[in-house]
Amino acid sequence: MDREKAIEIHKLLLDLVEAYSRAELAIGELDREDRVAFANQLGAVSEALHWELLPVMYRMYPDLQPPSEEPPHIISTLRWEEVSLPPTVTAGAIDQLIISCMKQRWQKTAMVVGNAVVRSKEIGLAVSDQIIAARIEVLVEAGFIENQGDVRKWRHSEVRLKSEGAARPN
Repeated sequence: MDREKAIEIHKLLLDLVEAYSRAELAIGELDREDRVAFANQLGAVSEALHWELLPVMYRMYPDLQPPSEEPPHIISTLRWEEVSLPPTVTAGAIDQLIISCMKQRWQKTAMVVGNAVVRSKEIGLAVSDQIIAARIEVLVEAGFIENQGDVRKWRHSEVRLKSEGAARPN
């Protein structure tokens, strides 16, 4: 794709972001039952737009990506060696939890950590976002998952599953 076409598509994608925000506000004014009817579909649209379409554009043309409003900073400082797990929780269970929240496409580390926290509550695994982030660091360092950027900076780094056939943690 040439630069001129990329700029045109980028503008259209940003128009979609604005339209999505307006739709989200309008749906927020609906009664609960109607809001719930839109929730999953709206989330899928947002995920595709923000985590799939725009990142492809920014990988091809990094200069089109708007500057972050937030300076990169370290969010997690907990190291795995400092973690004390409850007796009912194992490192393997945390690994499985993290892997279950990941995809083979790049995702912000913040999204993976957030999804893992939500899922941990659903399955009754008592772990914090800091513990999950510390374990992600271990998985990256061991080569089980791939990363771009410093994973301690959740909103400014990305992780993904390794391609099929790569080793998985036990």
